[in-house]
Formats: sequence, structure tokens, C-alpha cells
Amino acid sequence: MADGFGEAVVAGYEECPSWAPFLGFFGAAICVILANWGAAWGTWKSGLGLCKMGVNHPGGMIKNLVAIIMAGVLGIYGLIVAIIIAGRITEPSNDMGHNTYSLYNAWAHVGAGLCCGLSCLAAGGTIGMIGEAGVVATGLRAEGNMARMFRSMGGLSSGKGGEGEGDEGGGGGGGGMAGNTASLGDENKLFVGMLIMLIFSEALALYGLIVALIVSQASYSCGDD
Repeated sequence: MADGFGEAVVAGYEECPSWAPFLGFFGAAICVILANWGAAWGTWKSGLGLCKMGVNHPGGMIKNLVAIIMAGVLGIYGLIVAIIIAGRITEPSNDMGHNTYSLYNAWAHVGAGLCCGLSCLAAGGTIGMIGEAGVVATGLRAEGNMARMFRSMGGLSSGKGGEGEGDEGGGGGGGGMAGNTASLGDENKLFVGMLIMLIFSEALALYGLIVALIVSQASYSCGDD
């Protein structure tokens, strides 16, 4: 009783209002929504680049799926954090007659959800843009190298035909072959560079996941008093 007026005082009501679980569930929802948004963004942009590249260089389709795979992992990060947040939202206690889920937990879970979700969104956009440009560039380089290889084979045949005329003719054919095939592995170097950029882009989401897991462990319950 409070001040003799018959008004019941519920201890800890200010720290654990009835609407506090709404913030917790909002944190879980916004986390998975933003993470899936980033994954869809990265898959969309990388997929467009892969389809463009596959028209003229279909042999590189499987190797260049790495950008799409990395984009899909972002959705898993959001799913993990959302499950952890949802599992830490406690139900109201019938014995005590008030909510045990505190505002402290609620805001911590909102912060964790935004941390992971926005990090995955930023990483997804970066992966999509790098993946689209990198995949198209890799395909163009491979296509150009194949064209140079065919030209060098023609030069080699003509060099062999003039081999009986003297050593200078044969030497000229061999020099043309070496000059035309000097850059046949350039698409692999370009692919490695793109892969490194994708890895560091994925690390942005991993940083957000780690911090979100730490923040989501914050705990205060009104039932502890």
C-alpha cells in the first residue's frame, strides 16, 4: 500500500515496463531485415555481373560464384544474432505480477540488432559493387587472353612454315608466341585482387556480428531484486 490510499506499488515497474519486450523483438526483427537486405543487395549486383560475364566467358561462371556466396553469408549473420536476441526476451512473471524484461536489456538488444544489421547492409552493398565490376572485368580479361592465344597459334604456324628458310624466320615466330602469351594469366591476378577486396568487405559484417554478440549478453532482470 502507498500513502494509505490503497494503491499497490510494483517494485521495478519503471525499469521493466510492459512495452519493453516490444523493443527487444524490434531489435531481433531489424537485425534480420537489414542483414537480409544486405545479402539480397550483394547477390543482386554480383548476379548481374555474373550473367553479363557468362555471355562471352561461360567457363568462369563457377569460379566467380564467390561473391554471391559471400553475400549470402550476411543473412546467416543476421539470423544468428536475431535468434540470440529473441531467446533472451523473458516472459512476464505471473508470480510477481509484473514484467521481468528490463529496459536495459531492451535497449541493449536494439543496439545489438542495429549493429549487426547495418554492418551487414554496408558489407552487402560493398560486396555487390565489387563483385559486379570484378566479375565483368575478369571475364573481359579472360576473353581477351583467349583471343590473343588464338592469334599466337596462327603466328606459330606461320613461323613453322618459314623454318626451312633460315633460323631468323623460326626465331621470329617464337618471339611472337612469347610476346602474345605473356599476359595469358592476367585474369587470375585480377581474380585474386577481387577476392581480397571481397574478403575485407565481408570482414565489415563480421566485426558487426562480434560486437552484436557481446552487446546482446547484457542482462538485468527486475526479478533479481
